[in-house]
Amino acid sequence: MVLKNVALLNPLVPHYREEFFKQLASHVNLDIYVYENGSEYANFKVSELQVKNIKNFGFLGNRFIFYSIFPLLTKKYDTLVLMLHFGHISAWFLLLTQVFHRKKVILWGQGISVKRYLQEQKKPNLLFRWMIGLSHGVWLYTEEEQKQWKKIFPGKSIVALNNTISGVEDVLATDYTADERRGLKEKHRIQQEICFIYCARFDNPYRRFDLLIQTIELLEPQRYGFIIIGDGIHKPDFKAYPNVYDYGKVYEKQLKDELFSIADLYYQPGWIGLSVVEAMAYGKPILTFRRSDQILQCVEYSYIQDRRNGILLNDLEELKQSLSHMVRNDMDEMGRASKQIVKSKLLMRNMTENALSIL
Repeated sequence: MVLKNVALLNPLVPHYREEFFKQLASHVNLDIYVYENGSEYANFKVSELQVKNIKNFGFLGNRFIFYSIFPLLTKKYDTLVLMLHFGHISAWFLLLTQVFHRKKVILWGQGISVKRYLQEQKKPNLLFRWMIGLSHGVWLYTEEEQKQWKKIFPGKSIVALNNTISGVEDVLATDYTADERRGLKEKHRIQQEICFIYCARFDNPYRRFDLLIQTIELLEPQRYGFIIIGDGIHKPDFKAYPNVYDYGKVYEKQLKDELFSIADLYYQPGWIGLSVVEAMAYGKPILTFRRSDQILQCVEYSYIQDRRNGILLNDLEELKQSLSHMVRNDMDEMGRASKQIVKSKLLMRNMTENALSIL
């Protein structure tokens, strides 16, 4: 069988995407082009996967980017995977000149703006509509966005990748007994009966760190503990709270396994993204706030099924009331549901197969 020759463009390759690219490369001849410098990401682990840097320049705060099209137009490639980003001027050029270069163009992205989600849910972005219309096919992150665009382009190859993370199978396999979890609590000197865990970068205020602090101050510190994983310029000072256990950046799997095993619930007030997949794979119920004009959520928010594998909250009072009525069996049941959703939809091989289905 002759393998397809594919050029794929991304800003960079984060560690959580590495396995996806490796699996793709086992089915196609894949070259990955990047246009950003990973050294600029202080609180972000960049993969060491081999990539090709592409010349580029941006303007208006990099909302619009030109990148060199010449490496992508070499005869070796029959398929280009470009970003579904209407600010990529070069992507427009490649879409509009397909009749000349005769390469298949697949677009990869969310298909909807996180900041304008509620509006675009009702009225899809016109520029996205034009880009998708010009493409051969689209990789979207989740089934919610796939359904929306399939209604508009029923005959086009549009797939939901079901966005997931590298190593998700290893996370699913993590299993500590009740006695082992008690021992880990003693090891980490965590005394509270119920523990939340937060695991995301503090680089985006849309994650609503203000609500995280308000929650810490609202709940009884002798009963509720908070494990914090992450760093960033917007990180609050947690030193004043004796029930907060701050571990900063954590990439060591053994430590992460221990901290997630100690935790009873995953809590991130806003901007829920791929971190939810990791938390679900660890078997944690997810607590977050409903998407609204004030609470922005990423597309992976759709993985949370209210009262099945988590709770979608309206306000802090509802959070307090929900916790007061929650028993251990409720948490265990929602945690099992989280794991089951990951096993059925969010394994890396599923993401790869979905991508390959239109390659």
